[in-house]
Amino acid sequence: MTKIVVVDNHGQFTHLERRALRDLGVETELLDNETPPEDVDADGVVLSGGPDMDRIGKSADYLEADMPVLGICLGMQLIAEELGGRVGSGEYGGYADVNVDILDEDDPLTGSLYPETRVWASHADEVKELPDGFELTAKSDVCGVEAMSDTDRDLYGVQWHPEVAHTEEGDEIFENFLEICEQ
Repeated sequence: MTKIVVVDNHGQFTHLERRALRDLGVETELLDNETPPEDVDADGVVLSGGPDMDRIGKSADYLEADMPVLGICLGMQLIAEELGGRVGSGEYGGYADVNVDILDEDDPLTGSLYPETRVWASHADEVKELPDGFELTAKSDVCGVEAMSDTDRDLYGVQWHPEVAHTEEGDEIFENFLEICEQ
């Protein structure tokens, strides 16, 4: 059975990320973000959202752990920041329903949602500049980088929260990430 761990960055929806994976029949575990990746035996990792980049623990270490990574909200921002991209304040601010344009129908994470989807997202902070090696895979009227992928390194990120009921096709993000982890 495929195992995907969720690294807890103190986000309010982190438990829902674990539940979404469990509901797909995935073996999953919620890990404290001080857990080093060398102590983890898994086929993939989700870096959860959270309130503060100063509280990410050892999350960045998972980017070098040779397993697929899905960053959600703060998780995507830490991927970008750690790998040379840029994160800044969003103009829109708090949580809202957002229509997202999916830009690449062949992207393994978001492509199945092409051409657009409706999501629940916070834009207090957001990726402003992609790190080297990443492709822009989704954008919206309120955020220029709603999703990004580096398929060579199996690193993926979404600004929105696929685990919440307000995101229309959120389960599909987890299903697609599971497929990535099983390859």
